[in-house]
Amino acid sequence: MSTTAPEAVQAPAAAPEAPATPALGRRQVHAVAGCYFVASFAALGLPPYLTEILPDLGDHAARWAGLLYIVPTIFGGLGAPLWGRLADRFGRKRLLLRAQLGLAAAFLLAGWADSLATFTAALVLQGILGGTFAASNGYLGAALEGPALSKALTLMQGSARAALVFAPIVVGSLSPWLSPHRQYALLAVLPLAAAAMLAALPEPPRTRTVPAAKPEAATAAAPERGSAGALRALLALEFAFVFSTVISFPYLIELIKERIPGTGSMVSGVLFALPHMCYLAGAMAVHAAFRTRPRLGIALGFACIALGSAGHGVAGSLPAFIAVRLLLGAGLTLGLVCMSVLAADCAKGRAPGGLFGSIEFFSKAGAVAAGLAAALGNGLFGPSAPLLIGTAIAVATVLATTLPALFRRLSHTRRSP
Repeated sequence: MSTTAPEAVQAPAAAPEAPATPALGRRQVHAVAGCYFVASFAALGLPPYLTEILPDLGDHAARWAGLLYIVPTIFGGLGAPLWGRLADRFGRKRLLLRAQLGLAAAFLLAGWADSLATFTAALVLQGILGGTFAASNGYLGAALEGPALSKALTLMQGSARAALVFAPIVVGSLSPWLSPHRQYALLAVLPLAAAAMLAALPEPPRTRTVPAAKPEAATAAAPERGSAGALRALLALEFAFVFSTVISFPYLIELIKERIPGTGSMVSGVLFALPHMCYLAGAMAVHAAFRTRPRLGIALGFACIALGSAGHGVAGSLPAFIAVRLLLGAGLTLGLVCMSVLAADCAKGRAPGGLFGSIEFFSKAGAVAAGLAAALGNGLFGPSAPLLIGTAIAVATVLATTLPALFRRLSHTRRSP
């Protein structure tokens, strides 16, 4: 800090207020989100085609598809906290470029792999060397704060949803000319292009500057830090949210074909993508509506997820499936946007690399747990079981987030004269 305590006391009103951090412009924030979108194409678009890739590598029955699907997720979650701490120490832009280049190297190895062992090693490296989402959020967290940061995080989630919607379509369209296996090598040019674009962006500061006009700020070693309890709550919500939504992904197509015989792949794909389309259509409106009341939005989001997941268990027609997918999409949008607001609040006074690395760890852990639970539930009770498990987790989270607030309100009412 450049302002000393005596100076702040002598002229508290006249001292100009230094900005907390030089904010990125809108075009720069959009550039970071766009780079994440293009770099995510292979990571999100090619795993659904593992059952077509593995027979060429010796696994003729594609028995390892389920495990290999989550290998990058597992190693990405394990590596995210370490890369986040290194970003706080050596520079967020530098580590963001490292993530994009690491992703490109892993894709090249996967595309030219000629054995199952080499392909598996490439997926492990993708998880360890990638981490572009956490790295991008850490970069934004070092340059933005408050509503500007939460809006940028909402945009980043939009990039992830857009990649989930469009990447499998593009990969499928290219498949007649180039196998999904070799597309890994082709799509490696995308993170390379993203790295080239990111190289032109500024390096955000490693520490935030405290406003100079406030006397109390001069005696503080750092800006006000969100409570440890708030961070623990955010990490628990991240795990529960990812678990309750991702658990519906692996066997949804199977459930649709079981309930609506004769449903084509195009219709099934649109139903799968519908919740992500809801996010793309409504995320910014939800951010404006719930920016000052994120906990209400999270409670409503989990309630919609619970109702939508439960509705999958009884839906037996195309209109019914559209309705429950839209309801799930409303919950997805509310939850993701409001958790971005909470993450921006928790970022105050914290090293953003370490924070978003921790959030990414719990997100990946939720995805892995959801995949294992989905496989177990489907094997024992059929394709509707994972959705019922997701419903139970969502209901438990709604109760955990609303009952304490209700008890506090009742207690305050009883103490009032």
